[in-house]
Amino acid sequence: MNIIFSLDEIDTVAQQILSENPHKIILFHGEMGVGKTTLIKALAKELGVSGATSSPTFSLVNEYQTNDNTIVYHFDFYRLNKETEALDMGADDYFYSGNWCFIEWAEKIPNLIPEAHSVIKISLLPGGKRSLSLL
Repeated sequence: MNIIFSLDEIDTVAQQILSENPHKIILFHGEMGVGKTTLIKALAKELGVSGATSSPTFSLVNEYQTNDNTIVYHFDFYRLNKETEALDMGADDYFYSGNWCFIEWAEKIPNLIPEAHSVIKISLLPGGKRSLSLL
C-alpha cells in the first residue's frame, strides 16, 4: 500500500492503514519530524482511544486504553543507547502481549522485533505532503 497525503488527511490515512489488516506490531520509519507520532495518534483514535496521546520520548512507552478496554502501546526508542535497555523495560512482554504495539525508532532494537510485524515508512515530499508505504 502506497499513499501520498497531507496532514489534514491523517484520519483517513489511519482508516486506510487499519483496513489493510496489518500485524499488531507496526514499526514506523522516517526522519524526525516527518509525522510518525501524528500518524500513531490518528491510528490510536481510529482504534477507539479517546484520551490524550503523546510521544513517549522520555518514558519509552505510553499505554492507551480504547473504548472497548483493549490496550494500545506506543514506543519511542530514540533515546536508547543499547538494545538491552529495551529488554530491561520488558519490551518482550509488550511485544508478545497480543495488543497493538506502535514502535518508533525500531532500528535501535533490531534483534527484539517479533517476526510477525508490519512496517510503515513515511517521508516528507516537497510542499509538505507525505509519502507512506505499508509493508
